[in-house]
Amino acid sequence: MAAIEVVDNVKRHRYEAQVEGGSAFLDYRLAGNAIVLVHTQVPEALEGHGVGQALVRHALDDARARGLAVVPMCPFVAAWIKRHPEYADLVQPPSR
Repeated sequence: MAAIEVVDNVKRHRYEAQVEGGSAFLDYRLAGNAIVLVHTQVPEALEGHGVGQALVRHALDDARARGLAVVPMCPFVAAWIKRHPEYADLVQPPSR
């Protein structure tokens, strides 16, 4: 599979990846100085090809570049961050 290009579709509040076999996305919403990563959707045919990983990595790198904290509401994103502790500093602690 070719390199996976991810773009921020600001109007739809999602990061998107168009790849051969379909498209995938990661929905988000902005909340103050944080980005809430809500839901990742990868077509079944693309699972296991690094598409979800590309979406999450791009979103987290973008958050870091923009100085945003991350709220990983999506279970896939939360699990990915646990496997990649170099991104743990971005995670906003839960509010009390």
